[in-house]
Order: sequence, then C-alpha cells, then structure tokens
Amino acid sequence: MILETAVLEVKEGQESDFEATVKEASPILARQKGHLAHRFQKCMETKGRYLLLVWWQSLDDHLEGFRNSPDYEEWRRLLHHFYDPFPIVEHYLPLGGAGRLPND
Repeated sequence: MILETAVLEVKEGQESDFEATVKEASPILARQKGHLAHRFQKCMETKGRYLLLVWWQSLDDHLEGFRNSPDYEEWRRLLHHFYDPFPIVEHYLPLGGAGRLPND
C-alpha cells in the first residue's frame, strides 16, 4: 500500500467552487483499480490550502492505471484549473503506526 499526497493551493476566491467540484470529482477517483480510500482536507490555518490523500494498492495503480485512463482526463478537466501553483505529488510507504483513521 502507498499513500499519495498533494498540497493543493486553490486560487483566491475559488474555494467554494473547488469544494463543490471535489464532490463531483471524488467518484472518479473512487472507481479506479487499486484505489483504497481518499480524503480531501481543508487547511485551518491557510485559506485556499487543501490536502489530498489517496491510498493506493500500488504505485502503478496511480501512475500507470489512473494517470493513463480517460477518467484522469476528466479529473484534470474538473480540478486542475483551480491550482496555483500546480501541486507537487509525492508517494509514501508505511513505516508503522497504531490506530484506525476516523470515519468521515
């Protein structure tokens, strides 16, 4: 399992539109092969900053599967115009921990 992270800086004044579009775009991500879970989080300290967390079964599920799919084109059309600058996407392997993530 890997965790994809992206800090999303949304253009000023577009936060409400972005949040509405996230609800439309989330099912696109959820139906991908290897998708385990995802969360969008809104920063409490910095207006317009969001965090996207996506748990994938493998790195290839994200980079080869999703990013090379027609669904990615729709995802990009819906969301990418909101960002400035474009986010850096990183992938992490688990090292350990305890407990369960709380449900939404």
